[in-house]
Amino acid sequence: MLAASKRSTVYFDPDLHRALRIKAAHSQRSLSDIVNDAVRLALREDEDDLSACDARAHEPLLSYEELLRNLKANGKI
Repeated sequence: MLAASKRSTVYFDPDLHRALRIKAAHSQRSLSDIVNDAVRLALREDEDDLSACDARAHEPLLSYEELLRNLKANGKI
Protein backbone atom coordinates (compact mmCIF):
# COMPACT_ATOMS: atom_id res chain seq x y z
CA MET A 1 0.00 0.00 0.00
CA LEU A 2 1.26 3.48 -0.83
CA ALA A 3 2.07 5.85 2.02
CA ALA A 4 -0.29 8.46 0.55
CA SER A 5 -3.22 6.03 0.44
CA LYS A 6 -6.32 6.74 2.49
CA ARG A 7 -8.29 4.09 4.28
CA SER A 8 -12.03 3.83 3.68
CA THR A 9 -14.76 1.38 4.52
CA VAL A 10 -16.78 0.12 1.57
CA TYR A 11 -19.65 -2.32 1.87
CA PHE A 12 -19.99 -4.76 -1.03
CA ASP A 13 -22.80 -7.08 -1.92
CA PRO A 14 -21.62 -10.50 -0.67
CA ASP A 15 -21.54 -12.05 -4.15
CA LEU A 16 -19.64 -9.08 -5.56
CA HIS A 17 -17.16 -9.24 -2.68
CA ARG A 18 -16.58 -12.95 -3.31
CA ALA A 19 -16.02 -12.29 -7.02
CA LEU A 20 -13.54 -9.52 -6.21
CA ARG A 21 -11.64 -11.76 -3.77
CA ILE A 22 -11.45 -14.52 -6.38
CA LYS A 23 -10.31 -12.07 -9.06
CA ALA A 24 -7.66 -10.70 -6.68
CA ALA A 25 -6.37 -14.20 -5.95
CA HIS A 26 -6.30 -15.22 -9.62
CA SER A 27 -4.61 -12.03 -10.75
CA GLN A 28 -2.25 -11.88 -7.76
CA ARG A 29 -3.40 -8.32 -7.08
CA SER A 30 -4.88 -6.80 -3.97
CA LEU A 31 -8.57 -6.11 -3.72
CA SER A 32 -7.63 -2.45 -3.17
CA ASP A 33 -5.72 -2.33 -6.47
CA ILE A 34 -8.67 -3.81 -8.35
CA VAL A 35 -11.16 -1.39 -6.77
CA ASN A 36 -8.84 1.59 -7.30
CA ASP A 37 -8.48 0.70 -10.99
CA ALA A 38 -12.26 0.34 -11.37
CA VAL A 39 -12.88 3.72 -9.72
CA ARG A 40 -10.22 5.38 -11.89
CA LEU A 41 -11.86 3.94 -15.00
CA ALA A 42 -15.31 5.14 -13.91
CA LEU A 43 -13.97 8.64 -13.23
CA ARG A 44 -12.19 8.72 -16.61
CA GLU A 45 -15.44 7.73 -18.31
CA ASP A 46 -17.26 10.52 -16.45
CA GLU A 47 -14.60 12.97 -17.59
CA ASP A 48 -14.99 11.80 -21.19
CA ASP A 49 -18.78 12.17 -20.95
CA LEU A 50 -18.48 15.69 -19.55
CA SER A 51 -16.02 16.64 -22.29
CA ALA A 52 -18.42 15.33 -24.94
CA CYS A 53 -21.25 17.34 -23.41
CA ASP A 54 -19.09 20.48 -23.33
CA ALA A 55 -18.15 19.97 -26.98
CA ARG A 56 -21.84 19.77 -27.94
CA ALA A 57 -23.05 22.57 -25.63
CA HIS A 58 -23.57 25.00 -28.49
CA GLU A 59 -25.54 22.65 -30.72
CA PRO A 60 -29.18 23.56 -31.19
CA LEU A 61 -31.63 21.72 -28.97
CA LEU A 62 -33.96 19.24 -30.62
CA SER A 63 -37.14 18.18 -28.88
CA TYR A 64 -38.27 14.58 -28.92
CA GLU A 65 -41.22 15.58 -31.10
CA GLU A 66 -38.89 17.27 -33.62
CA LEU A 67 -36.66 14.21 -33.64
CA LEU A 68 -39.65 11.97 -34.43
CA ARG A 69 -40.80 14.34 -37.20
CA ASN A 70 -37.31 14.33 -38.73
CA LEU A 71 -37.06 10.56 -38.59
CA LYS A 72 -40.47 10.20 -40.19
CA ALA A 73 -39.69 12.78 -42.88
CA ASN A 74 -36.51 10.90 -43.77
CA GLY A 75 -38.26 7.54 -43.94
CA LYS A 76 -36.48 6.19 -40.86
CA ILE A 77 -39.72 5.34 -39.06
